[in-house]
Amino acid sequence: MKLALKEHLGSCCHPLFIRLSCGWIGVASGVCILHLEEEEEEEEGKMSMFTGGGFMRFSILMAGLILIWASGAWSWSKEGHILTCRIAQDLLEPEAAEAVKNLLPDYVNGDLSALCTWPDQIRHWYKYRWTSSLHFIDTPDKACNFEYTRDCHDPRGAMDMCVAGAIRNFTMQLLHYREGTSDRRYNLTEALLFLSHFMGDIHQPMHVGFTSDEGGNTIQLHWFRHKSNLHHVWDREIILTALADFYRKDMDVFQEELQSNFTTGTRSDDVSSWEDCNDLFACPTKYATESISIACKWGYQGVNQGDTLADDYFNSRLPIITKRIAQGGVRLAMILNRVFGKHSQAIPSPT
Repeated sequence: MKLALKEHLGSCCHPLFIRLSCGWIGVASGVCILHLEEEEEEEEGKMSMFTGGGFMRFSILMAGLILIWASGAWSWSKEGHILTCRIAQDLLEPEAAEAVKNLLPDYVNGDLSALCTWPDQIRHWYKYRWTSSLHFIDTPDKACNFEYTRDCHDPRGAMDMCVAGAIRNFTMQLLHYREGTSDRRYNLTEALLFLSHFMGDIHQPMHVGFTSDEGGNTIQLHWFRHKSNLHHVWDREIILTALADFYRKDMDVFQEELQSNFTTGTRSDDVSSWEDCNDLFACPTKYATESISIACKWGYQGVNQGDTLADDYFNSRLPIITKRIAQGGVRLAMILNRVFGKHSQAIPSPT
């Protein structure tokens, strides 16, 4: 595939060319990911856009350059995504751990969690507008179930353009990792980051919510004393309140408790069932079904426009949220271990 290379940056390591626009540079965790723009335009909104233009990764350290970025809404919170990726990385087997390290830019020193929020940061940029619908699933109001053929599409009706479809697709791309650099159909670094992020999103129950309220985004309420909405309560408010009240805002302590619960604690017997997945391409449907069920029973239940949610809601929903973060991490590790290890998973033909 032909690449349009722009202004020359110099001769360090590799001759790289870059245009300083939001379409070509992704800012994540204070660093930059460089993307080379493809000369050929691919039709927006179709699965062909899931191809990334090659098995390549580029990074660049920008000295003295300040990029101004206005973030959109988080999915999970950044804390939720970081915890999901940390849990997953701690559970990787040596072969998968090495593959993840190889795919990550050098400047993150092998830390997957450093870039787990990248898909949120670029979703509204022109080059990545097509990814916006991949963060969620809208289901029929009150149906409280998920049907892939009915629900996995973008607002224009393009099929497979939802978080479950994205997980299936990026899993398929990563299964080509062993083919090496000769396979230029996919950007496997991006595939890794998208998969890691979307495994967090699909486990956030309100990301598989009702169509009319956009997964709780239009249900305005108060979280204790400040204004919020139901979606944001599940994305971030409960997590931030827990961090402040129980963990002195220390993410490491929060992570340690989450991990101890499923290694030696109350949820240690559940992990094998969380990992149960006979077909990597079918399991996202299972995860989405769990989320809409939880959204109906625990997210929407008893909540009305203009309500104030406080201690009762917080105390009853926090265990659900911590379990979903842990499940997302355990299952992400399961997928990466199988994708990068020896597997018998059939690989579909490229879309």
